[in-house]
Amino acid sequence: MIAFLRGQLAEALPTQVVIDVNGVGYEVLIPLSSFDQLPAPGGEVTLLTHLAIRDDAHVLYGFSTETERDLFRQLIRHVSGIGPKIALNVLSGTTPASFRAAVTNGDVKALSGINGVGKKTAERIVVELKDKLGDEMVLEPGSQPAMGSEDQKTADAIAALEALGSKPRDAQEAIRAAIAMLGPDKPVDELVRAALQKGK
Repeated sequence: MIAFLRGQLAEALPTQVVIDVNGVGYEVLIPLSSFDQLPAPGGEVTLLTHLAIRDDAHVLYGFSTETERDLFRQLIRHVSGIGPKIALNVLSGTTPASFRAAVTNGDVKALSGINGVGKKTAERIVVELKDKLGDEMVLEPGSQPAMGSEDQKTADAIAALEALGSKPRDAQEAIRAAIAMLGPDKPVDELVRAALQKGK
């Protein structure tokens, strides 16, 4: 099992990165919450990882915090019908603290507002995780570093929406609306969450 990767950030997209570890490039799928914690390409990065082995591929998933990885594992191991893709959508669509609050309070409406999570899936999440979250997740307040360029931030947010299933034109319009509502200084993950909520 690969527990973490530490190396140079070779490439970074909102939903995946390539990390150069001693000359070997590892492709890692990440949630938006981890994307906003990345350094600029060329900088050193450490990601906690989860390796999923399928018949046709070995896929690495990466996370900037233990909390994110724990939540990802809780979802794929304990909630029927949720695989890695939807688990990443959950992490991209809410914070661990908000997710835990929604599960604890049985807030199916809030959970079903996440892209890829319908009402029945949200109900399963509440039923199957309500007693499991407890003390297993040590929630960390997330600090969101500012992005360098507003244009790059907009492009990253649009790319993230497209990766989550939006059509290019719809993604552009949704992100523009989110920027108009929240302001241009918000991080990529907040813009994408606002766009996803507006689209519901």
